[in-house]
Amino acid sequence: MKEKIADILKKIRRLWLQLLIMLHPLMRKCRALPWEKLEPLKKLNPFLYIKRMDWYIIKKFIGTYIYSIILIISISIVFDINENLAKFTTFHAPLRAIVFDYYMNFVPYFANLFSPLFVFIAVIFFTSKLAGNSEIIAMLACGMSFKRLLRPYLISAAIIALVNFYLGAYIIPKGTVVRHNFESLYKDSRRKTTATNIQLMVDRGVVAYISQYDDVRKTGYGFSLYKFEKKKLVSHMTANIIQYDTISDSRYHWKARNYKIRELKGMREKISTGSEIDTLIQMEPMDLIFSKGQQETFTSPELLRYISKQQERGSSNVVQYEVEYHKRIATSFASFILTIIGVSLSSRKRKGGMGMYLGIGLALSFSYILLQTISSTFAINADTPPMLAAWIPNLLYAIIAYFCYKQAPS
Repeated sequence: MKEKIADILKKIRRLWLQLLIMLHPLMRKCRALPWEKLEPLKKLNPFLYIKRMDWYIIKKFIGTYIYSIILIISISIVFDINENLAKFTTFHAPLRAIVFDYYMNFVPYFANLFSPLFVFIAVIFFTSKLAGNSEIIAMLACGMSFKRLLRPYLISAAIIALVNFYLGAYIIPKGTVVRHNFESLYKDSRRKTTATNIQLMVDRGVVAYISQYDDVRKTGYGFSLYKFEKKKLVSHMTANIIQYDTISDSRYHWKARNYKIRELKGMREKISTGSEIDTLIQMEPMDLIFSKGQQETFTSPELLRYISKQQERGSSNVVQYEVEYHKRIATSFASFILTIIGVSLSSRKRKGGMGMYLGIGLALSFSYILLQTISSTFAINADTPPMLAAWIPNLLYAIIAYFCYKQAPS
């Protein structure tokens, strides 16, 4: 046994020596490289510009931001439980579903929705405390400019903005689907599951009509499909029942029962009938039922695809989806604007503490969220361009941020 171990060690030593012999020329070349010429590349390292004072403010900012989220969302959960406890009991909602399906998705959704409020509270709270302890006075007295003081704040705002955008665009929509399903089962059973007289352009020159659609069974009744070429009807399909194949590997897979197909070629007509046929039609159940808040259940790539598809069909029911897409980007940028306003308001040391400026901060945050809601409503109901509607709050508050920045101590 000892001899075998000794042989293995010899082989390992031999392989290591061979590897060193192979790498020796490469190591000599690396030593001969002009490393001094690569010295300017060190300036590209972002951590080179973050000093100890920056780390101190970043930790304070993000720590206070997380603390404010935990505090306010905890209060929101208490009020929500008090409001919905009777409904949960009436519909016999299991405890596991309440915790994991509802509240585990409730918390990220509302934390992301009110993120501008949490950013503002965090900035006002800890910056006023720094100013009250004369720490900001000491920084400015040492020759630091207010612009330099803003650097760690904007770095923190960038981190928060990126996290908020990623969560809002990719993670939260998936959880919103679970939360909506829970609400439809155990909280509000009035979810829309049927639609009548649906007419939809499913492809270029192809129009579908469904007399009545049941989303629970994924089944349509009184189905017709018209195909036109150069404004002339070339094919007409009817079916008593059409059902979406939910277990199919491919999309747009439907089963038509008691169908009839008429193919028109000039003066001739070919008719074929049958009891059941599998067919591909460029539509899905989500194209047939529009429920409140449906745009919140799509990730940003899914929103783009859905908007593009609906616009190709000539549908006018895409404004709220466009607003939702642009709002996710605009809300992320709000972190920078509200951070500048918060630092500018709370960086002076004043008698009476931070009470007044915390009140101003809360008022500005709530007015931002209110203006965001109002502008989205105008986009849906008053033909305002969706992108403009999503960015109006940021544009107005950017002007306020510039004014506050000019009044800040230098």
